[in-house]
Amino acid sequence: MKNVPFLIKGSPYTMAFSPLTDLIVWRLKGRLPRIQRMMDAPLQVQQEQFRLLVQRGSQTEYGQRHRMDAHMSIEAFQERLPIVNYESLTPWIERTMKGEQGLLWDGPISWFAKSSGTTNAKSKFIPVSRESLDDNHLAVGRDLLALYTSQREDSMLFDGLSLRLGGSTKINDLNGVSYFGDLSAIMIENLPFWAEWRSTPSHEVALLEEWEEKIERIVAQVVKQNVTSLFGVPSWMLVLMRRVLEAKGVQHLSELWPNLELFVHGGVSYTPYRQPFDEIFPQKGFSRVETYNASEGFFAVQDRIDAPGLLLMLDHGIFYEFIPLADFQGRSSNHALTLDQVELHVDYAMVITTVGGLWRYIVGDTVRFISLNPFRIEISGRTRLYINAFGEELMMDNAERAMDAACQSTGAYVADYTAAPWYMEGGQSGAHQWLIAFEHPPGSLEAFGLALDAALQDLNSDYQAKRHKDLILGPPRIVALPAAPFH
Repeated sequence: MKNVPFLIKGSPYTMAFSPLTDLIVWRLKGRLPRIQRMMDAPLQVQQEQFRLLVQRGSQTEYGQRHRMDAHMSIEAFQERLPIVNYESLTPWIERTMKGEQGLLWDGPISWFAKSSGTTNAKSKFIPVSRESLDDNHLAVGRDLLALYTSQREDSMLFDGLSLRLGGSTKINDLNGVSYFGDLSAIMIENLPFWAEWRSTPSHEVALLEEWEEKIERIVAQVVKQNVTSLFGVPSWMLVLMRRVLEAKGVQHLSELWPNLELFVHGGVSYTPYRQPFDEIFPQKGFSRVETYNASEGFFAVQDRIDAPGLLLMLDHGIFYEFIPLADFQGRSSNHALTLDQVELHVDYAMVITTVGGLWRYIVGDTVRFISLNPFRIEISGRTRLYINAFGEELMMDNAERAMDAACQSTGAYVADYTAAPWYMEGGQSGAHQWLIAFEHPPGSLEAFGLALDAALQDLNSDYQAKRHKDLILGPPRIVALPAAPFH
């Protein structure tokens, strides 16, 4: 245990070093051997998860309808169970929400995570079993902290508070037997006591629905506290951090929170937010750790603080399959690959089977593997969010990286943007039209467009081929918009 006095010069917090961080880190270290086994024997670990899932699934009505067998092979599983999306499971989920049990999972389900909708419904309601919480969401969260603290021996993470920023988080009583809310609300209701104890804002404020009131009340609490970590979506966290700085009349977060060391983010790409976060926290020693989680599951974490790539979490109640994007036809897709069949740098639609009762479910994201030993991925886009009007296969990941490069090149800062194909007509080549809201506009839109085009060609060989001599694709058409046009 560390027992030396701890004091940061100029800090408003004068405290002797507490053994609290050491105690929690000691407990977290116990998770590292299991993580190492997952990295060393990934296929065996996935086989174990598959066996657990089909054993439980064979007891359900859904499993019996599809002839699921506790001893079936992966090949038989893929032959008998269809690839599905949310619409496919809607009747089963609606029956579960009305109180029926044993339909999709053989354990009780009374929680449902509300998330953004589909083409046929405003919202999705994802079943959340006890196993979903304990073996997936909470377990991966602990593993993330174990990985982080194992690389930061100087960490004082738990001597301060973790600032959590969830969505609109009210818990709703559906019918006395089922409850729904944002996943963040369900997590807050089920956090272990030590995590709740080391979190801010208060439970009451964290569950507020009205965003403006929530932001102001969070600010009122956290400016008086010793915050050591941030957890949330970059877009909303940036709004909150700017409001915090404004309230205290300082430029940098380190002036208010000198012990702040970690930002755990997910939900959207961090690339467009890197520059503004660097501006408000330019000091070294502030780690940013990316996560890949959704209402359906917690899938991957950045396991190396100073290196990109998300470690796929294979031992946490999920069996993974992957459909090459070139072959993806939604739930009509005929074939999915298992982990031993994937290749580097190929875009895949991810399919999951989970302890929450999702069976061969299309998540809607596309990923590509940047390492096969261990299995690390990066999120490349959405199955419905890419432009392929001319065979260019322009993924969201390409757009994010190219936009960042253009900003770096021209000194611009982009608040938001969208893009769409401009189809060939009148004998002219096609193009991509970019509608861009600049927070700090470039000195020249033409220069920005040239930088964007050059970056896209560097990132995407298909785009580069279509741009050859402007025969198919002309240069990007840039339209500058007023601030916040998409809100």
